[in-house]
Amino acid sequence: MEKPPSLGDQETRRKAREQAARLKKLQEQEKQQKVEFRKRMEKEVSDFIQDSGQIKKKFQPMNKIERSILHDVVEVAGLTSFSFGEDDDCRYVMIFKKEFAPSDEELDSYRRGEEWDPQKAEEKRKLKELAQRQEEEAAQQGPVVVSPASDYKDKYSHLIGKGAAKDAAHMLQANKTYGCGEATVRGVAGRGTW
Repeated sequence: MEKPPSLGDQETRRKAREQAARLKKLQEQEKQQKVEFRKRMEKEVSDFIQDSGQIKKKFQPMNKIERSILHDVVEVAGLTSFSFGEDDDCRYVMIFKKEFAPSDEELDSYRRGEEWDPQKAEEKRKLKELAQRQEEEAAQQGPVVVSPASDYKDKYSHLIGKGAAKDAAHMLQANKTYGCGEATVRGVAGRGTW
């Protein structure tokens, strides 16, 4: 037979129930905050869509959950959104209307933490095109023929001498240790393969 629960066990159970109730209350509060945040973001996105003067909107930095909610709201609304920033606490969301979607250069500048300037981007694009045209022109001219300033024979004549290479070429002898003696040469020649 089991003994009745002691006073300590009842106290532990009471604390566990209180903690579970606090946890459930916190979860409900977080859920309510997320619902309120979503409603607020839906209103801001709706106002953005209705304002014909705005083509993009930058939101304040927010945490990961809030950013994911905002991305979801934007996707449902049919807009384009991107997150930028380095640290998790400093990341922010920018939304764009579909007809004014950002170019790759614009996205790259935001990723670097710079403001997008269309005039600077146009200047960079023109410089890049100019450099590309110059490279193409250089390629069409053909390869540049490089000729050495001096001949290697002249350069190393003090080491090998002037006539050493010619003398070595005339005195070609077969090395018998590698099987290149007269018998081998005659044997191959006798078979008719030469």
